[in-house]
Amino acid sequence: MNQRGVATTNGASGSGSVGVRIQQSRRLPDFLQSVNLKYVKLGYHYLISNLLTLCFIPAIAALSIQVSQMNLDDLRQLWLHLQYNLVSIIICSAILVFGLTVYIMTRPRPVYLVDYSCYRPPDHLKAPYGRFLEHSRLTGDFDESSLEFQRKILERSGLGEETYVPKAMHSIPPTPSMAAAREEAEEVMFGALDTLLRNTNVSPKDIGILVVNCSLFNPTPSLSAMIVNKYKLRGNIRSFNLGGMGCSAGVIAVDLAKDLLQVHRNTYAVVVSTENITQNWYFGNSKSMLIPNCLFRVGGSAVLLSNKSNDRRRAKYKLIHVVRTHRGADDKAFRCVYQEQDDAGKIGVSLSKDLMAIAGGALKTNITTLGPLVLPISEQLLFFTTLVVKKLFNASVKPYIPDFKLAFDHFCIHAGGRAVIDELEKNLQLLPIHVEASRMTLHRFGNTSSSSIWYELAYIEAKGRIRNRNRIWQIAFGSGFKCNSAVWQALRNVKPSSNGPWEDCIDKYPMKISS
Repeated sequence: MNQRGVATTNGASGSGSVGVRIQQSRRLPDFLQSVNLKYVKLGYHYLISNLLTLCFIPAIAALSIQVSQMNLDDLRQLWLHLQYNLVSIIICSAILVFGLTVYIMTRPRPVYLVDYSCYRPPDHLKAPYGRFLEHSRLTGDFDESSLEFQRKILERSGLGEETYVPKAMHSIPPTPSMAAAREEAEEVMFGALDTLLRNTNVSPKDIGILVVNCSLFNPTPSLSAMIVNKYKLRGNIRSFNLGGMGCSAGVIAVDLAKDLLQVHRNTYAVVVSTENITQNWYFGNSKSMLIPNCLFRVGGSAVLLSNKSNDRRRAKYKLIHVVRTHRGADDKAFRCVYQEQDDAGKIGVSLSKDLMAIAGGALKTNITTLGPLVLPISEQLLFFTTLVVKKLFNASVKPYIPDFKLAFDHFCIHAGGRAVIDELEKNLQLLPIHVEASRMTLHRFGNTSSSSIWYELAYIEAKGRIRNRNRIWQIAFGSGFKCNSAVWQALRNVKPSSNGPWEDCIDKYPMKISS
């Protein structure tokens, strides 16, 4: 990794990802060095959990083929045989009914992504480098060393000149009040939801589940209650508000909605992911706490999920897998991104020197678990064989790192910072086109926390690259420390929805980003 890069990860406090200058000792660990066998077994456990379904479906298919090859004489002989063998009829019927019952009871309900939308802030909230630095200077809160540090971070961050900061940060001095924070939350959430409901023609009264995630801003009443009030959602709605879970909370929210859709039939679930910057701007001089100011920008997304079978025809994607990894049991992982006060009593998010190593370990665990679920058999055999050889015979043998390009067609890597994208590109052996969406999202919108993976998917759609049955891997990091993955499969050739975030600028991308 370029030592001049800036890496980010999610703040446990909820600002989501935070950047840190990458020194040689803070690079992501090389995945070739070690793989923990217990996470491989965990992935295979997920696979074996669905073994009954995997075996039952081919059996039905084989039976159907056999029946289709029978002629009238064969069927007549079978009928005559069964007429005089009542026991066989009862046994066959019982087996068939039992098998179908088990399959129906254990089969997870499919979860469809009908559509989603990403908030596009108004142009007057744009924060080009020059204006950002000048406003930072005029606030009087930062010394010269801190101002110079922010300038260097911006230059190396991968952000462009058209990212957005909230209205309160454009004032001099800034006005980070509770009212301003509520205003930011309403503009982002309602803006994304208005577009989503307009594009899908779904009535708010039809929404049965609502999950909202925002890490740092959790007022009373909650953000989910604000949405219920605004759209007059029904009184028996299952609403949830997730806080303090960082940039990976978007995948966590999808996982929660998925589980709820397994229980509640024939309904819609809406997942709203955002972060609030207004009251969480850091006005101190601790270098590690200044980085979020430079990277985080206004953004949010709204996703409509459904378990209705008739929605499959219009849905864009089907949810295939969600794999979540949590390293919070380890004290270092728990404290590597930690909200606290600096020496002057100002609140910010501090970063541990172990941050990059912990992030790399969480990622390695996550993809080791995910591998058996998504990789072709050939890649799994190569991986497992080299792993066994390493464990039993020769510790110097490097484990085979599977080619995830054979499992996924598109990658949405959380746009937390340029250095993390660089490192994942290298360790997962990806091509530039695979990380293009992440780089361009970071350039155009900055780090929008948990919603960034949806801006990236919107970019790929706007480029017209998603074809029927393509698989998409969304991966995000969160404080605590967490690494979460979601796998989607396209149900058709996907076109971008109207009023998308890239609608008027997609032709300018990809653009060359200076190092």
